[in-house]
Amino acid sequence: MKNVLIINGHQRYENIAEGNLTKDYINKAEEFLNNNNFSIKHSIVESDYNIQEEIEKFAWADYIIVQYPVYWMGVPWITKKYIDEVFSAGANIVTYTNDGRSSKDASKKYGSGGLMNGKKYMLSLTYNCPISEFSNKDGFFDGLSLDEANIATHKTFQFCGASAMESYSVHDIFKGDLNLENELVKFEETLKRNFL
Repeated sequence: MKNVLIINGHQRYENIAEGNLTKDYINKAEEFLNNNNFSIKHSIVESDYNIQEEIEKFAWADYIIVQYPVYWMGVPWITKKYIDEVFSAGANIVTYTNDGRSSKDASKKYGSGGLMNGKKYMLSLTYNCPISEFSNKDGFFDGLSLDEANIATHKTFQFCGASAMESYSVHDIFKGDLNLENELVKFEETLKRNFL
């Protein structure tokens, strides 16, 4: 049986971002994974998490799903705090040993000292911006793809040796016409491609 850690990276802002959409996606992921015989553990960044327990979850996990809203073009600050605390505390245990370089071996490259080799991660993102802003040279992100626009999060995991799975994103969440049922079907299709 494969193990999946689902990280709830939501940060609540009353009357703006209550966390319900994040929970909907986490519930759908849990349902899908349970139906396909995966073991699941959860982490919630907006909680009194125990850093040692979080490190143990990363050691246990074969896969990591990070579900979060994109705030100001990146992870919520509380999610960044979680990453800083847990990934740093996991040094020489589960995240990384060093930056990979060696004074004795010039072929060792920066970013090759990770300990999460063999683990895979998936980003699942909720956005207010339309999907048309990505991979569009005239768009807000200057032609960057969704994954390129989220390079800092990808590189954090890759620095630790984990491999990316296909990302998922939902857009225009504040526009008022979000068809969540249809979006959750698309999400499940992404989960199937990643996990089955």
